[in-house]
Amino acid sequence: MRDDDFRSEIREWLAANVTPELRGVGGPGREHEAFEGRLAFNRRLAAAGWTCLAWPQEYGGRGAPLARQVIFHEEYARAGAPARVDHIGETLVGPTLIAFGTPEQQRRFLPRIASVEDLWCQGYSEPGAGSDLAAVSTKARLDGDRWVLGGQKTWTSLAHVADWCFVLARTGGERHAGLSYLLVPMRQPGVTVRPIRQLTGTSEFNEVFFDDAYTERDLVVGEVGEGWRVAMGTLAFERGAATVGQQIGFQREWDAVAALARRTGADTDPLIRDRLTRAWIGLSVLRSHTLRALAGEPSPQDASVVKVLWSRWHRGLGELAMEVRGAAGTVARGEPYDLDEWQRLFLFSRADTIYGGSDEIQRNIIATRVLGLPKGTSR
Repeated sequence: MRDDDFRSEIREWLAANVTPELRGVGGPGREHEAFEGRLAFNRRLAAAGWTCLAWPQEYGGRGAPLARQVIFHEEYARAGAPARVDHIGETLVGPTLIAFGTPEQQRRFLPRIASVEDLWCQGYSEPGAGSDLAAVSTKARLDGDRWVLGGQKTWTSLAHVADWCFVLARTGGERHAGLSYLLVPMRQPGVTVRPIRQLTGTSEFNEVFFDDAYTERDLVVGEVGEGWRVAMGTLAFERGAATVGQQIGFQREWDAVAALARRTGADTDPLIRDRLTRAWIGLSVLRSHTLRALAGEPSPQDASVVKVLWSRWHRGLGELAMEVRGAAGTVARGEPYDLDEWQRLFLFSRADTIYGGSDEIQRNIIATRVLGLPKGTSR
């Protein structure tokens, strides 16, 4: 099949399956929207063979080359298809199990991820260990044939709907050397999920408390004490071809901000025009750099560069949208806290430079591992 035929196939499938009520719903800051409908859509997507394109065929994927992964995500975004609810499983846990998991773990979990039967969340950050993951204090002790966990995770996206969590926990030692990467069932008495209310008024992030929660002894990915290496592998997978689709969404947002500026007359301000132009150039640079990075082997360093570029760009677009809106942008359109799309963009994008690895940490990685500078010089 030629790439053009592949593009036509996915475009036709999306045209036939993306219904009006699902078009454009969900995503960062809007994960509460039409969740059940999006889950059902994801399962139809899986049944049609459109999930896990990048996975090797022997693990239930298509083994699609990068060009076709990019095509899929471009068409998915252009069709206004709903935000995926299975992305943590497909893009993070699945590739991690393929790279580091045992054959038994792969047989148990990969088919259920590919079919969207199990949803996953990520148990990394803690109140005292956000960007500094080596400071994780959640503990896991071996008790017979089980690991027993105690501790707290925070900023855990979609924990309230997840079936499983991959947890970085301390099983002995200090800092990096004492961490292990555990797969923990969420639906058990020892796990409590508490939502965190965001600036947007929604609650897609959560606190997760482990109070003698357990998981099976053999659900350690990699060796005991090798959790840091596995966790870094997961982060390298995090920013794959899906970021191209994300950028198509960014392009739509830029187009909408530019159209708003024309409607309101804000585009007559030379400063606004200059910022719109710079934002367009920045997005073009981001896309070019992302495609170049994706063409090579995945690495945390490249992922850090892409994260810094897109998070700062998107936060800046939210600020620009508020300037275009003017004074009206400071007033909610209804009670009790009914935000329009520009207010939601502005408020949620404040977190873009924090979640998924804060800007400061990403810049340190770039400075020390890419540029070879001494620690502490990235500022």
